[in-house]
Amino acid sequence: MENGAGIAVETVGLEKVYGEGPTAVRALEDVSLAFPNGEFAAIMGPSGSGKSTLLHILGALDKPTSGRVVVGGTELSGLSDKKLTLLRRERMGFVFQFFNLIPTLSAEENVLLPVLIAGKKPGKYGKRLDDLLELVKLTGRRTHRPDE
Repeated sequence: MENGAGIAVETVGLEKVYGEGPTAVRALEDVSLAFPNGEFAAIMGPSGSGKSTLLHILGALDKPTSGRVVVGGTELSGLSDKKLTLLRRERMGFVFQFFNLIPTLSAEENVLLPVLIAGKKPGKYGKRLDDLLELVKLTGRRTHRPDE
C-alpha cells in the first residue's frame, strides 16, 4: 500500500512477537492495512486476537517486531522516544476503556492535564474547557475530584 495524502494510518507487514524460543507468542503476523483520513474504523475480534497489541503499535505506545507503521505520512520506526512522545501529544488522541483520571486532580485539572504537560498556559483554553465540560455535563462538578 502506498501512503498517499488521504491515508491517516498505514501498516505494512506488521509483526509483533512477545518472548523468544518455544514460549514465544506471535500477537500479530503480516498485518497490512490502511485507514483513510476522516473515516471511522472498528477493530474487532475475540480475546487474544491482537486488537490491543495493534492499537498500542498504531498509537506509538509499543514497537513492532518487524514491519512498517506510517502515521500521517511519518514512518514511526526511525523516530526517537522524544519524537514519538511529541507525535502522540500533537497528533493523536486516545479513548481508553477506563477513565484513567488522576484521583488527586479536579475534573477541570484532569481535562487540562495535556495542556499543562505540553508546557502551555491553561488560561487561553478557558472557553474550550467550558465547552468540553458542558459537553459531558460536568460544568457543575468542575472542581470535584473523580471520587466526589
